[in-house]
Amino acid sequence: MAAFPTLKTGVIVQYPSTATIRFFNHSLRFVDGAEQYYRGYRAPLHEWLIRLNLLDESEMKAIEQFCADQQGQFGSFSFTDPKSNVNYPDCSLVIDDLALSFDGERRGKTTVIVRENRT
Repeated sequence: MAAFPTLKTGVIVQYPSTATIRFFNHSLRFVDGAEQYYRGYRAPLHEWLIRLNLLDESEMKAIEQFCADQQGQFGSFSFTDPKSNVNYPDCSLVIDDLALSFDGERRGKTTVIVRENRT
């Protein structure tokens, strides 16, 4: 299985980066006004917003090739949370389109959103 690419410095993300934990809670309201709450998933869903700045050409190509290999949201890969160092074995990209900008030597930029998959 593929893994999210690392930069030349050996890291996956640059700061600032954002990690989100979501809980899917549902509620049912009965005719008598009582409510019952339950979780949609047994564990929270993790999502990471990865902002990459000051990339050189080889790092830009690696990110671009990785996204092409994943075919956008279709692919599945492992991702290691940069804060907790926990490996999530089944993740996907959130969007199909990768926006890359290159403003000069070692000034490449992109943003990638990675989400943990649920089966």
